[in-house]
Amino acid sequence: MNILIFGATGMVGQGVLRECLLDPGVSRVVAIGRSPTKDATPMGRLPEAAKLTDLIHPDLFDYAGIEDRLSGFDACFFCLGVSAAGMSEAAYTRVTHDLTLAAARTLARLNPQMVFTYITGRGTDSTEAGALMWARVKGRTENALLALPFRAAYMFRPGAIEPLHGIKPKSRVYRLAYLLLMPVLPLVRLLWPQSLTTTEQVGKAMIACARTGAPKPVLEVADINAL
Repeated sequence: MNILIFGATGMVGQGVLRECLLDPGVSRVVAIGRSPTKDATPMGRLPEAAKLTDLIHPDLFDYAGIEDRLSGFDACFFCLGVSAAGMSEAAYTRVTHDLTLAAARTLARLNPQMVFTYITGRGTDSTEAGALMWARVKGRTENALLALPFRAAYMFRPGAIEPLHGIKPKSRVYRLAYLLLMPVLPLVRLLWPQSLTTTEQVGKAMIACARTGAPKPVLEVADINAL
């Protein structure tokens, strides 16, 4: 398979990238973003990184100039995301809904047989009418993606994600939060196993969706772990 990854330098994206590089059924990986992946993450130093190409593109709202490099892909793993903390609904919509759909609409036109998977969030509001701003925007984004003419689209709604294999969150706040939470994660896994997944499980589940599909389009933590 040929795989396109957005957000490969983030915590989730690094985990997804790692599993793509290690999977013998994935022959080519292109990481698209504003900064290089090979030098910015441990994944770029894996021996299997020979099949990784960085596609540096500063404007993630406009792909007109690079459309010739965005076809021939079997799957897109979209792992970009920001926290809604301190953001207005308009600003959060722009960097969550508008940015995602700019990429997805282009890819659906160029790769109609593509499988598109999107990291959203546990508690996303599919009705688009709830009280939580971020959940409404994510719900609107999910619904728009599911309406595009891909071969299949899957919405990943992970809860807590444990970073493995040396992966760390990019944000200092998140790094501190994970540092504090790491000692209790084994207890969480024991008592509430379906509230927690890992970067490795998310990556392997995305590959499984691309390769063989999943039983439903919206996947919660238990579904991700089962895949």
